[in-house]
Amino acid sequence: MKNKFTLILMVTMLISILAGCGSSANNTNNGAAANTTNDSSTTNAADPAPAAETPASGEKATVQFWHSLTGKNAEYMDALIKRFNDSHEDIEVVGTFQGSYDDEVTKLQQAIASGTAPDVSMLERAYVQMFADSDVLEDLNPYMETSGVSKDDFTEGLMGHSIFNDKLVSLPLNRSTPILHVNKTLLDEKGLAIPTTWDELKKVANALVVKDKDQVTRYGFTMPYDTWYPIAMISQAEGTFFNADNTSIGFGDNGVGVKVFSYLKDLQSSGALYYPPAQDSGNIVTQMFVDGKVAMMFGSTGSIGSLADAVDFDYVTAFLPQDKVFANPTGGANVAMLSGSKNKEAAWEFINWMETDPQGALPFIMSSGYLPFTKKMVESKEIQDLWAKEPNRKVAYDQLQYATDTNKDVAWPEVMHEFFSAIEAIMYDSKDIPSTLDTFKKEAERILAE
Repeated sequence: MKNKFTLILMVTMLISILAGCGSSANNTNNGAAANTTNDSSTTNAADPAPAAETPASGEKATVQFWHSLTGKNAEYMDALIKRFNDSHEDIEVVGTFQGSYDDEVTKLQQAIASGTAPDVSMLERAYVQMFADSDVLEDLNPYMETSGVSKDDFTEGLMGHSIFNDKLVSLPLNRSTPILHVNKTLLDEKGLAIPTTWDELKKVANALVVKDKDQVTRYGFTMPYDTWYPIAMISQAEGTFFNADNTSIGFGDNGVGVKVFSYLKDLQSSGALYYPPAQDSGNIVTQMFVDGKVAMMFGSTGSIGSLADAVDFDYVTAFLPQDKVFANPTGGANVAMLSGSKNKEAAWEFINWMETDPQGALPFIMSSGYLPFTKKMVESKEIQDLWAKEPNRKVAYDQLQYATDTNKDVAWPEVMHEFFSAIEAIMYDSKDIPSTLDTFKKEAERILAE
């Protein structure tokens, strides 16, 4: 097991170095927008924090908590931690920002190997399996049973990255899906309806393009540089990222991949699609949307709250348009307890409080726009009143009925790097789509066979 974990550590560190741009995009797309602010309960330490020591009788237990939230969402998390600390005299949670999701994974692996891991960590949902497979995450089932908590208490569609090897190793926290963000004011000016299909999206996006001679001054549609959105479109075309037995990709030989990227390149060539540079892509497209320079945007549900505060037009959200079916991958992060924690009872108290207490994650969810992750949270007066006032947020929750995750495999981080390379070749360098995807397929099969 140690050899396997060391191998994964080396691979992920290499990916982090080679795919730094993708890491930034991933984090931004899930609601992070700027640098985090300092707080008495939050640090920006670049080096791993030491795991908490077992407190002596009567002493306060310290729980180290790592996260990847920035901007407003970091402020909301700081407030959550402060609420916990103010209400628990015997426990102090210290929150530490560790960079993007990918940065945090690399630091966490290094900390586990050196025995300096935190007690609790946020983990981007696609990485949970890698840590679970290495047996370094605590099984939460016994804690949940003692606390009267059941996996059935959680929102359907958000538990797909929680149970591995018959162990419940993580619970939802800042979870999201991609969604269509729309400047309805611009659509109304042209008498256009919000698109619900790929064909409608292409027509509306092209109709909203504004050019000054050959220069596009307003685009119809955009999305950040990320694997998330092509994966969503692959699912909408009834493809899967991996095949049924995870030995190859599931969108190669059936033509789905060629269909998806041909569609995007057609929109890009007409000026209807603005495809941003890899570096800081989430912030770039978000600012363009806020400034009215693009009419529609694929983006995270986790940015609904900040967008609602920033725009000065009629802003609405909608399901991602369908091809053959509606489908969308989930995203964002879960929370997990590290099996090496020396303060497991205190760590569980923090996790359980976040997940189930009305003063836990509920205010964080309401402020950020991330998805409510328990049934009680969904049924709460606070969420119901919020949805009545801001229906954009309910759209995000309703879209969960079409949630699907087909990129689940312990090898996903390495395969993701190769997929980013394919996306770059097609979207930036206009390489031949079939041959590029064929090369990616062979690389994915090589990785999956290892």
